[in-house]
Amino acid sequence: MSDYLFRRMRVDEAALIGAQREAMFQAVGKPQAALDAMREPFLAWVAPKLVDGSYLGWAVELDGRVVGGAGLMVLDWPPHYLHPTDARRGYLLNVYVEDGHRGHGLARKLVEATYDGARELGIQYLVLHASEMGRPVYEKMGWTDTNEMVLILPQNLSV
Repeated sequence: MSDYLFRRMRVDEAALIGAQREAMFQAVGKPQAALDAMREPFLAWVAPKLVDGSYLGWAVELDGRVVGGAGLMVLDWPPHYLHPTDARRGYLLNVYVEDGHRGHGLARKLVEATYDGARELGIQYLVLHASEMGRPVYEKMGWTDTNEMVLILPQNLSV
């Protein structure tokens, strides 16, 4: 791992983050049409968040080429019994390592970098959505399941 370089993403790297996000979803079999539809809206969303600091990103490079990344999004969240004095949560997302570089502890090191970013911001409570591929990494790092559920509301077509 000594040849890999870990660094913070720059505010001008929204396209790189978007490309890695798309590759992450491709790796777990999400439909390309949905990823194509997500591309531009994601870039429009992440670019200002990089500037205002509500999205922090990390990259891992080998020989000057980025081969993985991870992000930390700051969520505005009401104080909660698990974080009673903080109206924020950190949301870990976009953890991705290219196929040929997996199995070297890069994802773990990227996730640990997000911990450092959360600590810099004074955030203690972190959440994430784990893919089946990522779940073992997170479990080994002490992450636990919660009882969250999800519902996607159908679009109201009678406006």
